[in-house]
Amino acid sequence: MSNDVNEPAQAHNFGSNLRFLCERQGTVSNICRKIKINRQQFNKYLSGLHLPSVQNQRLIANFFGLSKAIMFADPEEFRTLMEGNYFYAIDALRNSKRMIPFLDTLLIDEKASGDQYVGVYDRYQYSSIYKGKILRSAYCIYRNRDFLQHYYIERFPSLENSDKIEYVFKYHGFTVPLGGRLFSLDFEAVQKNEMTFGIYAPVQRSSRSFLMGITSGIAETMLRPPYSTKVAMHFRGPGLLKKENLERVTTLETGDRSIPTEVQQYFNSVD
Repeated sequence: MSNDVNEPAQAHNFGSNLRFLCERQGTVSNICRKIKINRQQFNKYLSGLHLPSVQNQRLIANFFGLSKAIMFADPEEFRTLMEGNYFYAIDALRNSKRMIPFLDTLLIDEKASGDQYVGVYDRYQYSSIYKGKILRSAYCIYRNRDFLQHYYIERFPSLENSDKIEYVFKYHGFTVPLGGRLFSLDFEAVQKNEMTFGIYAPVQRSSRSFLMGITSGIAETMLRPPYSTKVAMHFRGPGLLKKENLERVTTLETGDRSIPTEVQQYFNSVD
């Protein structure tokens, strides 16, 4: 949780996000009974005027299968995260008898790794929709308890009117740091018909600033054939996606000067 966010703002965010979760989960009375928090006290948290104690923050976050930090996210960004609904999916996987030994093997000595990659990125790739254009999307890696997860947003302007947005896609998924690489799996959450896979490596001379790799995807319709393309991610800062990050999401010409030199070089390199 950022130290530059004051307590009233924290209480407001927590309360707003808690209300959103309760609307999806059932009656407040049942939630209070399961968490074992007094209903009157819980109502104060819902109002956004009172900040729960550290212990109650943990109890509430654990009940909903989230990290405490996520509970303090900007409400708009929190709703974007929850639209993917993959918090609940990972909890189901975590409790699966067959999945438990697999995850224990995969994540051994890795549960605390990968935090150096957490934060917001500009994500660049060749567009599969607008041929010859480079798509810049807003990408975020964040920690949710034992796991790293991510989400990113793509926007495509209209070919007839560049001021109008024609398509918006939102992806949610999981990130696994393994052997000095990042492996990703995600799902498109708007049309719900696409799955993508990626593998990325830090640039050695600037491991904090850039991740370079490839991604491949497949949709459920034959009108969109499977694809694979280079991807470069430029680190922009810590936290979750903010309005200024989303304002950069668009399609660009290949020689656009706003594209970092390292990204241009990577895209122009011979495979």
